[in-house]
Amino acid sequence: MDAIDYKILMQLQANAKQNTKEIAGKVGLSVTPTYERIKKLEQQDIIKSYVALLDRNKIGKKLIAYCQVTLVQQQKKLADSFKSEMRLLPEVMECHEVSGNFDYLLKIAVDDIAGFHLFINQKLSIIDGISTIHTSFVLDSVKDSTAYNL
Repeated sequence: MDAIDYKILMQLQANAKQNTKEIAGKVGLSVTPTYERIKKLEQQDIIKSYVALLDRNKIGKKLIAYCQVTLVQQQKKLADSFKSEMRLLPEVMECHEVSGNFDYLLKIAVDDIAGFHLFINQKLSIIDGISTIHTSFVLDSVKDSTAYNL
C-alpha cells in the first residue's frame, strides 16, 4: 500500500457512498486507476465490507453497556464455547479477548435498562463457564468513531 491507497481508504471511511469519480478527484488520480486500486483493496480484504452507520438512539438502542467477563478457568474448550455463544447474541456488538483482570470485554446495545436486565438474566448469565460479570453503562459518548487514522 502506498500514500494514494491510504487516501482512498480515508475517503471511503468518511463516506463509502462516494462514487469512484469523486474519490479519484480527491486523491489526484483518474477514475480507472482509482477503481482498480479500490478493487485490489477489496480483494486483499483490507476493505472488508461497506456498511451504513446508524444513529442508535433513533433506532431505539439507547443503552450501551460494557461488560467485563471472567471465565471460571483458562481452558481452550471453555473459551471456544464462550466465543461461539457470543457470536449468536445480537445484543453483543463487540466481543474482545483481553489481557488484565478479566478475560473478555463485551459491548452490549439494548433498548433500555429493562432490556439489559433481560439480556443479563436470560442470555449472558446462563452461559456455562462464566465466573463474574462487571458492567459499566455509557452515560455520554464523548467520541464515537469507526474510522482508523491512516
